[in-house]
Amino acid sequence: MQLVLHAGAHITDEDRLLKCLTANKPMLAERGTEVPYPKTYRRLLRDILHAAVQTGIADDTREVLMDALCFDEAPGRLILSNPGFFGTPKMAASGGDFYTAAAGRTQIFRDIFARDDIELFFAICNPATFLPAIMAQTKFDSLPTYLGRTDPREMRWSGMIEQVRSAIPDIPITIWCNEDTPLIWGQILREMAGIEPGVPLTGEYALLREIMTPTGMTRFESYLKQHPGMTEMQKRRVISAFLDKFADEDAIEEELDLPGWTDDMVNELTDLYDEDVYRIGRIPGITLIDP
Repeated sequence: MQLVLHAGAHITDEDRLLKCLTANKPMLAERGTEVPYPKTYRRLLRDILHAAVQTGIADDTREVLMDALCFDEAPGRLILSNPGFFGTPKMAASGGDFYTAAAGRTQIFRDIFARDDIELFFAICNPATFLPAIMAQTKFDSLPTYLGRTDPREMRWSGMIEQVRSAIPDIPITIWCNEDTPLIWGQILREMAGIEPGVPLTGEYALLREIMTPTGMTRFESYLKQHPGMTEMQKRRVISAFLDKFADEDAIEEELDLPGWTDDMVNELTDLYDEDVYRIGRIPGITLIDP
């Protein structure tokens, strides 16, 4: 079986990828890809991950999961998605590193699905926007306390990814920047689903609809009808052009209300993030999806 693990990060797509994939369940099932509803496995997997740290993995864990998902036989490709696979929001940056449990949690999945092929999909996010947003989902009242006094300018997504890659080198990892998601949404969906670029997907432009004005969306859909058969790269250029002209500024503007979060700090974190993305793209075994 091919197992796709979509592990977040928190506050990136907010389950939009999963909702789009489940909206295409019948079509994907015909192609051997199953996308279970999250209520059938999230709590169970959370309990298994917690128990594994204390008592290890039971020999029948994979079979228990397949039974819970109502599969008599394992599908050709299975997609499981949960921003909590690598921990809670408290664990997302607590102590000054991103998702310190990621490597250990991935190893648990490797142990459960020892005879299967695992792929990891993960979206990263600019720390300038990620840190204030993720701290708001915790009980911490200040960023220094949350980060264990670590300077946010020292935090790198590449560190987490290198740890996972080093611990479990046989698992392919696909990474993308959350900021690029509207442009590469179709490619992310198809690569997770294991389908060809030309296969149509219900809801493929649902995310775009959230950040584009109604007028722009109407014109965009009309343009698509007039230009069938565009490649993925051509679609990206069209989307970029329409967003330049018809983006809903209220929908894409993010308020960063955090003490000390000045424009200079945001700009500095953004520059460091760009450098980190460049480094991630050069880690062996990593696929970086970018526009």
